[in-house]
Amino acid sequence: MHTQDLSRWTHSHVFDTGNRAAERGTRLVMLITAATMVVEIAAGLWFNSMALLADGWHMSSHALAIGLTAFAYAAARRYAGDRRFAFGAWRIEVLAGFASAIFLLGVAALMVYGSVERLFSPQAIHYREALAVTIAGLLVNLACALILGGAHHGHDHGHDHGHDHGHDHHGHHDLNLRSAYLHVLADAATSVLAVLALAGGWWLGLGWLDPVMGLAGAALVGHWALGLLRQTGTVLLDREMDHPVVDEVREVLAGFDDGPEGTRVADLHVWRVGKQKFAVIASLVTHDDALTPARVKEALSVHEELAHVTVEIHRCGH
Repeated sequence: MHTQDLSRWTHSHVFDTGNRAAERGTRLVMLITAATMVVEIAAGLWFNSMALLADGWHMSSHALAIGLTAFAYAAARRYAGDRRFAFGAWRIEVLAGFASAIFLLGVAALMVYGSVERLFSPQAIHYREALAVTIAGLLVNLACALILGGAHHGHDHGHDHGHDHGHDHHGHHDLNLRSAYLHVLADAATSVLAVLALAGGWWLGLGWLDPVMGLAGAALVGHWALGLLRQTGTVLLDREMDHPVVDEVREVLAGFDDGPEGTRVADLHVWRVGKQKFAVIASLVTHDDALTPARVKEALSVHEELAHVTVEIHRCGH
């Protein structure tokens, strides 16, 4: 079996045995989060609570992120063998994230407007009902964290049986699952702040806490959306030459560089073709007749994040 084909089979096998539980857990959390988000946004509008509304919209941003994570698992499985995609179809997720981030920036702006309006023109808030919904949302977040935590444990167990225990490679960690887990924890933290704001307004008469919490939620949603814009924009524009993996590639290629009369790197391009996978095109100029692309590829193979490597050798005087 060809080395590249063997690698594809191995990654497909790992996905089937290790990522199934992660995909199921992520999809379940996405559905629960989306349902809770709808309830919180509707309740926030009905009970006039900006804190509850902010918690709902903040949850919507993370429901989106978790949804994209679930979509990434499904797309990876569906298009794994589709030759029409030179480097896979994973950028569909990136495009969706970019468009969604722009939408969420608009949501954050509307939240700021509504919260400032409530600060200057306070409205009656149904604290008891809003607080009950917020506490329910917090409990949902904690339950989702337990679901993803269990999926993460099962995923690690699957990898322990599929890989050498003596190595710690980037590919052995499911960044998709970790990202979803962190989103759920962030939602739980926002729910705690919303509970404090509503409790303070109800029991201490600090009604201004509710719109202030709305502003804080808008800031969180805006910060997350801007970060997503930066991340997706970087990928869509192939701006990866400042990534640490590029320095690792340069370090390996420097081992073949023995001065102007020997071998030197004439050109290098590195770009992302997956969440933690990269493609490389390296062009070397050499006087060494024994230097071959196979030798360079073998030297670069120590970095598992390099999914596709193309090496060009230009021999001086030939």
